[in-house]
Amino acid sequence: MQVLHVEGIRKYFGPNPVLDGVTFDLYAGDRAGLVGPNGSGKTTLLKIIAGLESPDGGECQITTGIRLGYLEQHAEFLPGRTVWEEAQSALQHLLELQHEAERTAALLAEIQRPDERARLAARFDRLQQELHRLNAYHLDHKIEQILVGLGLGPDFFDRPACELSGGEQNRLLLAKLLLSEPDFMLLDEPSNHLDIEATRWLEEFLANHRAAMIIVSHDRYFLDKVTTRTLELFRGTVETFPGNFSAYRRQKEERLLVARRTYEKQLEEIEKAEEFIRRHHYGQKAAQAQDRRKKLERIELVEPPREITAPPIQFPAAERSGDIVLRVENLGKSFGRPLFKGLTFEIARGQRWGILGPNGCGKSTLLKCLLGEVEPDEGRVIRGHNVIVGYFDQHLTCLPPDLPAMDAVLPTSIVGDDLVEQKRRDLLAKFGITGDRALTPVRNLSGGERCRVALARLTAAKANFLVLDEPTNHLDLWARDALEQALRRFDGTVLFVSHDRYFIDQVADHLLVFEGAEVRVIHGNYAMYQALADARRAESAQKIKDTAPDESQVRRPSKRADDRGEGSGKRKRRFPYRKVEDIEADILQHEARREEIHRELSKPETYRHGDRVKRLKQELEELEQKLQSLYAHWEEAMELNG
Repeated sequence: MQVLHVEGIRKYFGPNPVLDGVTFDLYAGDRAGLVGPNGSGKTTLLKIIAGLESPDGGECQITTGIRLGYLEQHAEFLPGRTVWEEAQSALQHLLELQHEAERTAALLAEIQRPDERARLAARFDRLQQELHRLNAYHLDHKIEQILVGLGLGPDFFDRPACELSGGEQNRLLLAKLLLSEPDFMLLDEPSNHLDIEATRWLEEFLANHRAAMIIVSHDRYFLDKVTTRTLELFRGTVETFPGNFSAYRRQKEERLLVARRTYEKQLEEIEKAEEFIRRHHYGQKAAQAQDRRKKLERIELVEPPREITAPPIQFPAAERSGDIVLRVENLGKSFGRPLFKGLTFEIARGQRWGILGPNGCGKSTLLKCLLGEVEPDEGRVIRGHNVIVGYFDQHLTCLPPDLPAMDAVLPTSIVGDDLVEQKRRDLLAKFGITGDRALTPVRNLSGGERCRVALARLTAAKANFLVLDEPTNHLDLWARDALEQALRRFDGTVLFVSHDRYFIDQVADHLLVFEGAEVRVIHGNYAMYQALADARRAESAQKIKDTAPDESQVRRPSKRADDRGEGSGKRKRRFPYRKVEDIEADILQHEARREEIHRELSKPETYRHGDRVKRLKQELEELEQKLQSLYAHWEEAMELNG
């Protein structure tokens, strides 16, 4: 079934179109990644589809009856609601349906008149069928699962939503969207503000979701895991590719190869024709020259290849440092709770180290301890001989906001006054900042442009030890590729923090991984770390399985003939009337949740959060009690129906 039809969409900002005839269709089950360089109009296109902006031309039609959900990049919540209440509001219609079913069941247990009981029973059946159709049981569990999955654990549940940080509010907005279960989702950078574990959880959730989706993301692993189609937005139009981001890259290269050959062949033919016309404009072959001129005038020119590139990044050759760039001995730091303790490692010249871990675990604090900006509680950091540090701050505080980019990129002291302006312009041009943009105040540049100015400034520092805090923020997919290549070519030493798994895997050869209050040293890249982590999880799961009770010994509901003897007479109900199949469905759902909790408790990362473990164990006890009640209810229903 078609979900969306977009045809000929145009949108102007000033004299030039940002969108210039965008056309594509989306079908049920499609999960399309929308990719393109920064400034190509991706967010504008999403807003037009969502009805938040009007196009200047063309049409956009969402199929009647399709419920749309749109995730914007910014969120605001009004005072008065907790995180839990705000999430719960996304399920208000289901909660009201549940309450109506409960009220009907209570009335059914009290009313004695046969006609009234029949009417209530029919109403209750309809409500139960609707609840089953909407999968509206265990809503509290559903809310908790999504909030915890997105990194808003039990400590957040009772906090006022309006007091969350910007990133936390965006996560709550995403949670509400997922809870509302629309038929068609527009997701603009959904993994922004998520740590690696939360991003992996979201990948699994979306990859198994029934909704159609258009997703804007700069996370290559995320796009590979979730998307089934790719929409490339470039030069105002969309080109479609089947498959995920990796498949798109392969197909794009193949199409570019053909397009280049076709384009170059036509250019060659045009040059030959023009040369013939010049040489034979007068003379015996003038008629042929005139004929070729007419053919040239009628020729349909081939469009230049749709090749997306980013300006290459080049760090200057690094001055040689000592063999050991950084030595860390028994380092420890606490802020209300231990962040790390007893941390010992060495970074050798030429190595590239990545730091990763959950949000708020202490990655940036560790980085600042290593730089000497924060004093550790214990241990020491020893910097090696002739180490020159170049620091990239994710908040870009090195760039004065009121200065034009040309003045912010390079301190005057680096070059002679007569060379300053040209030096700065040349440096900015290497990072794609040219013309009027070089004279624009930093505060008026886009996030991607500010990031490129900061990287340009970093290359001018001539450092041999690059320390980078989230360097890929605000960079598009092609700029990230360029930065990865530059760091791999760099002959100095690199230490960085990032949530971009692809970037980590491509750049790092050593890792510092936060796991609870422990920091593990991994001598390898992200793929090696993930293989080790998966092996540990599998081992823990097997241990849980080995100690779990045999399923054959778990009590199951059964008919008891001795309770249904001929002379037993009519039994009084212990439970309100329900259909046997409805009770059985409830039993299956509760048993499935019990298995899910057992799996959660088998994961080592679950035990990082004591409150989470306590809550899971408490829920497990409640589930067991509820199951015993459901088994008894089932037996009663079977007997009374028998």
